[in-house]
Amino acid sequence: MSHARRIPLSRRSDIIGFQWTPAGATAHESALERDFVTLTSFLNPAATIQSQPITISFEDRGCRRRYTPDYLVIDATDEELVEVKYASHLKANWRRLAPAFGAASAWTETRGGRFRIATESDIRGGLLENAKRLLPLRSMPVDVKTAMRALTHAHAVKGATFGQLVELLPERKLALATVWRLIARGELRPDLLVPITLNSVLYPR
Repeated sequence: MSHARRIPLSRRSDIIGFQWTPAGATAHESALERDFVTLTSFLNPAATIQSQPITISFEDRGCRRRYTPDYLVIDATDEELVEVKYASHLKANWRRLAPAFGAASAWTETRGGRFRIATESDIRGGLLENAKRLLPLRSMPVDVKTAMRALTHAHAVKGATFGQLVELLPERKLALATVWRLIARGELRPDLLVPITLNSVLYPR
């Protein structure tokens, strides 16, 4: 769906920061938006996250209105328009916001994409905390020999814990760093919804 990539970007007026992603810097206006970008970048590292990508004009009870969603997330197969809002704000302002959200949903449907609203319950939790910890490790180098040993043990010992894999490897400090980086890269998979500890069971990809 290449059409969205040709849409000019709108200008932001209230930028408070930038979050770095594999595709570059993405602006955010709130801590919740920052967390959304972090989580999205972690779950879909190949995606491009465009901040305030378009402005949609629509009619609401005889009046012309304009609405600029927060993000457009694009990957090789999909496009998703996303509004990031705290649940309390949604509840307090739903009557005013609903027509704009309807216009955004219609806009995406005509292009084969989708629109969704993301609140703190969708963004924050164990998965986000793990994403914050693991994202910086993805770009760090991995000792190839130690990594191969760790993956070999993980395949051989079904349901091995983080601590068990470390104990099977030489040089504990290097072993810890290697296993953490393999988790960050998705080569070893724990339950990412809960904190990662030495008791976490790790499965090879």
